[in-house]
Amino acid sequence: MGRRWSHGIMPDMRFQTIIVPGWKNSGPDHWQTEWEQALPHCRRVEQRDWVRPEPRAWHGCVAQAVDAATSPVLLIAHSLGCLAVAALPVALHARVAGALLVAPADVERPGANPDLKAFAPVALHPLAFQSVVIASDNDPYCTLTRADQFAQAWGSRMVVVPGAGHINADSGYGRWPQGLKLLTALRRRAAWRIQPPSPRVAPLSAHLTNRLN
Repeated sequence: MGRRWSHGIMPDMRFQTIIVPGWKNSGPDHWQTEWEQALPHCRRVEQRDWVRPEPRAWHGCVAQAVDAATSPVLLIAHSLGCLAVAALPVALHARVAGALLVAPADVERPGANPDLKAFAPVALHPLAFQSVVIASDNDPYCTLTRADQFAQAWGSRMVVVPGAGHINADSGYGRWPQGLKLLTALRRRAAWRIQPPSPRVAPLSAHLTNRLN
């Protein structure tokens, strides 16, 4: 049984929450792991190779998780996982209600790890669902200017967390209550995209039917 916290996040059976980790996965002290254990009905994308990722396989695992969901999807991505969300096939966008895109990795920057350069170029087309890019002003893997370019290209809201590094466990972000508040706000906006069921019309009574006839 996972942990349950009270941070204003109410369980919502209408969403399938999917954690999309970045390169080398998220360890036990990472906020993604904390959230996975705490949020109801949450699952994590598992990659075949976390250390030497191959773009087609990496993106395919994320796409498969979205395609297999039986409810509208809420994606929670970090670093390289954000690029996989951006690369989702357009045909799957309708299955996604919203995406939290935290510290997207700039694989095209000078000095980027050779294992990540194959993920270039980054997909820069609008996302057809609610999304928020959360970035830091001192992220060693992506400048704030570049993160803003991503947000504008994807049509995402931009939130800046000052001095947060790569917004991971090494930066001291474990439970990350501020992030949970941003997730709550995203859930509310994402709910607007879900069509409510059509109201049921009560059948006419036999007496009223006879009168109409």
